[in-house]
Amino acid sequence: MRPVKYRALYLHIPFCRAKCLYCDFDSRALTGCALEEAIGAYCEGLSAQVDAHGNAGELSAVETVYVGGGTPSLLGGRLVGLVDLVRSYCEPVEFTCEANPESFTLDLAQALRAAGVTRISLGVQSLNASELKATGRIHSAEQAMLAVAQAKAAGFSTSCDLMCGLPGQTLDTFAETLRSLVTLNPDHVSVYPLQLEEGTPLARMEEAGEMEVPDEDFQAQCMDLAAEVLEEAGYERYEVASYAKPGHRCRHNIAYWTGKPYLGLGRSAASMLDVCKGECREARFIACPDVQKGEGSRMRGEPLSPKEENLLSRSDARRGESLSSCPDERNEEGLSAREKGLSLREEGLSAREEGLLSKGKALPPIDVNLSMDGLSSVRVSSDVARIRFKQLDDAGGQFETEELSAREATAEDLMLACRMTDGISADLLARAARVIPDDELSFACQQAVEKGLAVWDGGALRPTHLGWLEGNELFGIFWNLAYES
Repeated sequence: MRPVKYRALYLHIPFCRAKCLYCDFDSRALTGCALEEAIGAYCEGLSAQVDAHGNAGELSAVETVYVGGGTPSLLGGRLVGLVDLVRSYCEPVEFTCEANPESFTLDLAQALRAAGVTRISLGVQSLNASELKATGRIHSAEQAMLAVAQAKAAGFSTSCDLMCGLPGQTLDTFAETLRSLVTLNPDHVSVYPLQLEEGTPLARMEEAGEMEVPDEDFQAQCMDLAAEVLEEAGYERYEVASYAKPGHRCRHNIAYWTGKPYLGLGRSAASMLDVCKGECREARFIACPDVQKGEGSRMRGEPLSPKEENLLSRSDARRGESLSSCPDERNEEGLSAREKGLSLREEGLSAREEGLLSKGKALPPIDVNLSMDGLSSVRVSSDVARIRFKQLDDAGGQFETEELSAREATAEDLMLACRMTDGISADLLARAARVIPDDELSFACQQAVEKGLAVWDGGALRPTHLGWLEGNELFGIFWNLAYES
């Protein structure tokens, strides 16, 4: 069978020393021997997955790699080993590792740089001591500033994540964090509004009246202030929450927003593959013992009806605030594209959204065929244009799948393009017109313009400032094209 050629690779590391109070991501807070034991077992399984896909020839075209979590920098030397392993199968032009300031050292920075990592994404969040404490961050402002300096000294393209709308935060303290960060001259900055997730300690504290979190209007003010300060400092805003110096846009996240095929390995990581135009009609996973015994029901998938999809999309849209960007670069790889468009907020991603890949319903087994290269294949039906699959366990033996028609995949691409300043290109509109009736596509564009959410610019449809502030409305206009009128 011809190997799949993924363009982006994500590895998920689900370990932290402590869970932040706002965090609902797939991560485990461990320390000491328990952490070391868990990391060792997990990395062994993750390495086996990399080997299986690499030996099958599926990593040779990978252009960008992102190691996120969790806190990948907790792995220390094992992280360097994973980098070496991945690079034995591909030569990415961008290789990002996430790090938290308290576990990022100069020795680790130099080892990662020597191994071929090109980019570090640091979870700074704030440079105000009381705001860090209020959210359960375990690093200090001084540690964060040192980590930025170390990353730059080691020669990395350096990205920093910030959050706004934190408990006790004011416009003055947020501005102070922004201006202090700018003096450190990172190459990339992402700013995400805090979103309270049900069941997290911060959400419970807010419900009990023990802590007050700033409202959406404050978050909007912060996002506008970030744009002003960062653009004055020479950063270009290229996505609703992302700013970069020239040449430092995150190519990995752009791959997600522009529909390139990506592979996610590790628990909760998601993958996406287009299977239209007679290309590969199979998605392949690591074969675990249960699958090898013929228990194909471990891998499940069933497309939702249009009514179910619409209800789920609306539910996701309500959960995300229109100001926010999707969870930050960290765990974005584990989200479905619709989540990335409709749920806008900080980190981890990637924090973990309940996804369209976990539908919470009994799903029938889908056909599983075993090959000799350590991978098992799931064949999709002829009317499916795109398949996404999410790993549910550590070993890579349990997956949930989502299948999209050509029309759904096109609507998804249109929606995601609205996240970026470049917007919906003339080329994407032309491709969309081959799948979606011209009158429906034209009406959607007209709606976006008439509502002030987008403007025409040289044949492209670009989001306006209002379009980003009212992101869920803009995204919804184009996602609704997934359904026949």
